[in-house]
Amino acid sequence: MEMNQASPPVQIGKELELVKRYVLLGVVSQILDHDIRIVGATATKLPRLYESMMRGLQDRVLLELASIRRQFRACSIHLYQEKRTTEGLTASYSCMGYQHHFSMPWTFVKAEAERLLRTYLTK
Repeated sequence: MEMNQASPPVQIGKELELVKRYVLLGVVSQILDHDIRIVGATATKLPRLYESMMRGLQDRVLLELASIRRQFRACSIHLYQEKRTTEGLTASYSCMGYQHHFSMPWTFVKAEAERLLRTYLTK
């Protein structure tokens, strides 16, 4: 009896969610970097306050990114490519010896980035 090589298991659990959150938080961090520069360069009434608020959000995002990286090591997850195109963002990663990838359209990335920022503001 001839056996076919097993295909990689579908990633629908904790590992996929960790990678997606990590990628989205990376986008959120870049958005905050951009907005901090903009606030610093524009004439607003309270630039230091706005910049301080955004830096506080950014610190929380960076702490969560570090926590997720620790979880990556514990779960043997390696994110080896993020690709941005006009359609969206694609990430490739390995987990338990298998390679996986997923794509998210920009409309989804933007909505999720806003949702993540909103959760940080309400905590």
